[in-house]
Amino acid sequence: MTSAEILEAHDISKSYGGVRALKDVTFTAYRGKVNVLVGENGAGKSTLMKILSGSEQPTSGEILLDGEPVTLGSPRDAQALGIGIIHQELSLFPNLSIAENMFAGRELRRGKRFVDAREQRRRAREVLKRLGQDRLDPNTPVGDLPIGQQQLVEIGRALLEDVRVLIMDEPTSALSNHEVDVLFDVMADLREQDVTVIYISHKLDEFRRIGDWVTVFRDGNLVAHESMSRTDTGWIVRQMVGRDPDSLYVRNSSPVGDLLLDVRDLSLPGTVPVHDVSLTVRAGEVVGIYGLMGAGRTELVECLMGMRRAASGRVLMRGKEEKEGTVQARMAAGLALVPEDRQRDGLVQTMSVRDNILLATVARFTHAGLLSGGAEQRTAAAKVKDLAIKIPGLSAAVTALSGGNQQKVVLARALLTEPVVLLLDEPTRGIDVGAKSQIAALMADLAAQGFGVLFISSELAEVIAMADRVLVMARGRITAEFTAENVTEEALVTASASESVLEAS
Repeated sequence: MTSAEILEAHDISKSYGGVRALKDVTFTAYRGKVNVLVGENGAGKSTLMKILSGSEQPTSGEILLDGEPVTLGSPRDAQALGIGIIHQELSLFPNLSIAENMFAGRELRRGKRFVDAREQRRRAREVLKRLGQDRLDPNTPVGDLPIGQQQLVEIGRALLEDVRVLIMDEPTSALSNHEVDVLFDVMADLREQDVTVIYISHKLDEFRRIGDWVTVFRDGNLVAHESMSRTDTGWIVRQMVGRDPDSLYVRNSSPVGDLLLDVRDLSLPGTVPVHDVSLTVRAGEVVGIYGLMGAGRTELVECLMGMRRAASGRVLMRGKEEKEGTVQARMAAGLALVPEDRQRDGLVQTMSVRDNILLATVARFTHAGLLSGGAEQRTAAAKVKDLAIKIPGLSAAVTALSGGNQQKVVLARALLTEPVVLLLDEPTRGIDVGAKSQIAALMADLAAQGFGVLFISSELAEVIAMADRVLVMARGRITAEFTAENVTEEALVTASASESVLEAS
């Protein structure tokens, strides 16, 4: 044992029924360093972090803190020892303010009976300033914030703690590039204060930039542990998925056919307005939309799906104008949306995997007011097989699945509506490189079957690798359009920061 090693897990195993999520894992986190954990969804990373933060108990094994055995029977036990965690899925109260969320369960008191709301607001404002959110009012209800700012509130909660070890599970999955830069500055400050960071991420460029050590998980096993300086991206991906990173993405090679979706001069009012957007999607085509947070991308696809009312413009499906503009009408016309926030907008947390998959098409399995259980079971099972969703069983709670497999459940439900054009808003957010490869292959397969695909992505490499055409949005407008042959990272970044429409390439 050396002073460099602050938190150790020795021979940790965890079983859920007959499924072994962790198999004799020995993991070390180094003091004052950023210790990165990577691996495909379901590899065991989050399970280990739940054990280290006290929310799960290991089936076997031992945890050492500063060389001494510790028992982490609950999150409060872990917090008392200086171990904090920022969970991948948000755990906020949408009806409470930013300040109230930051201090939920640990309210500051003025005397014995009253909450010191003024001091909570003051300290919340300090943390928001540290995260580059000076303009955010601590009194703002969290439910009114976009998901990226909600993620920053979650991070702010953890920064209020006096932590020695801070676990971050996908903290940047919904953040803009600027917000990521701010978070990394905060992490650098924490490192200088000798705080240990355990950082889970699927974004290769990010964790290579901030990480000191990298640990790779695969199928519940720890398969590699190395100083980041001795690795490269190719080595990490090969350890994760067992194949070369250049083979991960499947590009669509289908011939382009008839015009399916035709959007003309669409405008949308609101906090993030959309101005005069026109775009097309043809059969056999994969179209990407790239842009920064606040560019209007999510607002655009939600308007196309009928979730927001357009102020002006036209939406045509296969040449027919869709005037009604409701979700039901757009679904009947052949549109389906996989939303950005799977937890809030994509899943019913209390339902099973099967019921979540069938939620949008339940009427199809109803006869004389009764549901056909056999047909439901067969249909859900077929979709689970098609998308290679890892589940304990169809009746398992959807919350029991990893983030990537939850996303596949949302995708399965969308595909069951038999769409003509599939709208995907950040379909790979919080998903590992192996699952990204599967979704890229699925998108290419849908295009080969004659569907149209319109997807949003904040990752340059992903949108360049997967799209036949890339549209760039900034400040609610399409500022540029590129083909797969002439798109570059530099061109996308330039167009995403533009305030005017650039000449299409």
